[in-house]
Amino acid sequence: MNTKKYLIPLMASLALGLSACGGESDSAAAPVDPFNSTPMSQAGPVPASSTGTTPSTPAGTVAALASVANPNVPIGLYPSWLGFHYVTLEAESQYYVDFASGFSYVFNGPYAAAGRVIWSTQASNNQCKTEISGAMKSRACTVSEGIGYGMLISAFQNDAETFNRLWNYSRGYRAYNNQNLTPWITRSFTFDLVDNSSATDADLDIATSLILMYQKTQNQEYLNDALVIAKAIWDEEIEPGTYMIMSGNTSMWNGKNGKPITYNLSYFSPVALRLFAMYDGTHQWEAVLNAMYDYMQKMQAAGTGVFPDWSLIGLTSVNPPNGAAGNEKTGFTYHSFNKESVRIPWRIAWDYYWFQDPRALSVLTVLNNFIVAKSNGDPGSAALAINYSWNLAEGADVAKNTSVPTQWLAAWCATGIGTNSKWLEDCTKLVNASGLTNNANSYFTDILLMLYSELLNGMFTKTF
Repeated sequence: MNTKKYLIPLMASLALGLSACGGESDSAAAPVDPFNSTPMSQAGPVPASSTGTTPSTPAGTVAALASVANPNVPIGLYPSWLGFHYVTLEAESQYYVDFASGFSYVFNGPYAAAGRVIWSTQASNNQCKTEISGAMKSRACTVSEGIGYGMLISAFQNDAETFNRLWNYSRGYRAYNNQNLTPWITRSFTFDLVDNSSATDADLDIATSLILMYQKTQNQEYLNDALVIAKAIWDEEIEPGTYMIMSGNTSMWNGKNGKPITYNLSYFSPVALRLFAMYDGTHQWEAVLNAMYDYMQKMQAAGTGVFPDWSLIGLTSVNPPNGAAGNEKTGFTYHSFNKESVRIPWRIAWDYYWFQDPRALSVLTVLNNFIVAKSNGDPGSAALAINYSWNLAEGADVAKNTSVPTQWLAAWCATGIGTNSKWLEDCTKLVNASGLTNNANSYFTDILLMLYSELLNGMFTKTF
């Protein structure tokens, strides 16, 4: 099928559709913490919101960070990260001249000024390779998680130019594919479809970043789009009845293939759900928050104290259907605190930093007690390099790292927020002495270091 010929009418209809949907929020209510009836602004009517058991905090109140927390550290890292892991459409046109002429099929009109976060080299994935030689040959793909992370990072760096270009990358592909969730993997800025199914963590982060930017700027377009995405998340990625977060919107993830639903606890973003509830009174976001915290705490209590990358509702770990957790030859990782779960401390520490939810504190405390015991209280210990098993009966610890990856140093460090001031002090010094790797395989390592560094150094400023 020649998808290009459908672009012009599709873009026109989507532009109208997004405007019509967003138009319902043109007089959006002032943001309200759904767990506190006091409006944070009296600029408009207070939206309906559910009453919950989770306490709120006054505007601007945050938990304590280390005394050595220094925003200049992530500010200093940012230009280097941006220079290696981010590219604009205009610059990419110089790299990929063989297919750059097709960029305008997706990115034109309001989406023409776009940028993307570059995924790591994918030497075995022909869709991520190009005919050119050199450093960019196998770096043609972008994943939606990178767009979400990049939007959060640039929002906290107050870099509106980069933020808007990443937003346009998401908007362009959503409009081109006539959907409200960003395709989880895309190829450069082209119209070639790699896989237009969704990844829920990315959708949550993209919508969250848009709300943050709305709160910073009062630009209604940000909020309108965030609510469009939030509705799609509810409709396509929240499990009806259980209120659990599913990992994507296809039968592989939503159980419509007749198989048990596989959950990924690193996709649980409490802050996202709280922000959605501030502006969207039509969906039960607090029910999702409560269901996910309940499941998270049960999973943690059922194992060694860490989390498996992938799990089932019956409190067991499971090999995911997408094959992302290894194989018989290389070994399986789904039972361990591994490449998925490394994001859990960031998401839960962020929730505690802003909202001081006791459930967040409980999760962080168990994690911190675990690693303090393994490392004898030394955040410089090689013990932080091990991917620990959630249940040794389901699989052994994974000890493949020869040194402590920076994202793991930072992840274990964040478990000290609210729980262990000495640990937090000592490990923040180590994180702040770490640098970016900036090579073709360091996409994940470097982008997580940026997020953790911003959190640990106080750049995750509350915008409400």
